[in-house]
Amino acid sequence: MKKDNIYAKACPFLQSIITSNKNESIPVIVSLKSQKAYTKSNVSALSKRIKYELPIVNGFACDMSIPQLKKFYTNEDIDFISYDSSIHTIINVAGKTIGADKVNTMGYTGRGVTIATIDTGITMHRDLLFPTNRIVGFKDFLKNNNRPYDDNGHGTHIAGIIASSGISSKGKYKGIAPEANILALKALDQDGNGKVSDILSAIQWVIYTKDIFKTKILNLSLGTAAQYSERLDPLVKAANKAIESGLIVIAAVGNNGPNPRSILSPATSRFVISVGACDDKRGSAINDATIPTFSSRGPTKDRVKKPDLLAPGVNITSLSSTDNTGYSSLTGTSMAAPIVSGAVALLLQKMPNLTHFEAKKILAENCTRIGGTQFEEGAGVLNLNKLFDI
Repeated sequence: MKKDNIYAKACPFLQSIITSNKNESIPVIVSLKSQKAYTKSNVSALSKRIKYELPIVNGFACDMSIPQLKKFYTNEDIDFISYDSSIHTIINVAGKTIGADKVNTMGYTGRGVTIATIDTGITMHRDLLFPTNRIVGFKDFLKNNNRPYDDNGHGTHIAGIIASSGISSKGKYKGIAPEANILALKALDQDGNGKVSDILSAIQWVIYTKDIFKTKILNLSLGTAAQYSERLDPLVKAANKAIESGLIVIAAVGNNGPNPRSILSPATSRFVISVGACDDKRGSAINDATIPTFSSRGPTKDRVKKPDLLAPGVNITSLSSTDNTGYSSLTGTSMAAPIVSGAVALLLQKMPNLTHFEAKKILAENCTRIGGTQFEEGAGVLNLNKLFDI
């Protein structure tokens, strides 16, 4: 095999170290060319240090030494090997701005719709437990704990934006879909960090269990630098698989603006509903909203126009993980994505058979432009008043 072809199978970081004589162990994600190639390959023989088997990308995550990597490239079934890089949360009166409060009074509250959140976990907050417990499941990919917990707070905040009943604030800090269910997956640590392989395994688990928990939506308020094209990016491939399985997938674009081409993976997927942030200035008029400098801009590495739309993401008040009746405010596209996830839960209550691509089209058609370019605001700020003809 030619040297150039061997290098084409590796991400830039692995290319930079493959020529060294070091014998250190490197965490990698291996993708094979097809499901058939994955099935016929003897995974345990390929590496004795398997972290996750990942059929979602026709591959697996493992540790390999540099000599192993050099030898491994000659396997003709290998499509791509990437470094198992770090992934992180995206932090830097929203319901009124997009019109959710009025929609709720019409009886659309997300009842019966389950949203999966892959994040830092979830706290048993009163607003998720009363008047009914809507935390329908919890899975810990880091410590394998059975009892829900959140040692960072980001995941609880996200869940509250989606589904808080607002009972502890007498309705002031109610979520967009206050009767929706939350399936919480912990794949990020106390600092809000994790590995791509943990997220891949979590997405895979959501797909496997979607019929058990009746999961309809996957919220990804996390991301990592988009180093590869969509075809090679493991996170994009996994998010697209989730869409293929019947889930509606929503991802935050990141807080790396105002520079162009700053959209994070997996929001770089042309299929995922990618959400940027707007600043609603604590008001209720969409036309007064502005685009904060932090919200990541498109296009993507593959020249796809992103973001798809915006939602409020500045000083968003939601559930606190340190006080099970308290609240806190956070800023970032992490906060904008669950607003859209909650809005889709309302849509699903109205149209239960809605597909991902139908939801994406409907959302884009019911936004209000606020003067930015398509690479800054996509279709504009989500406007449920339009959608529900209020």
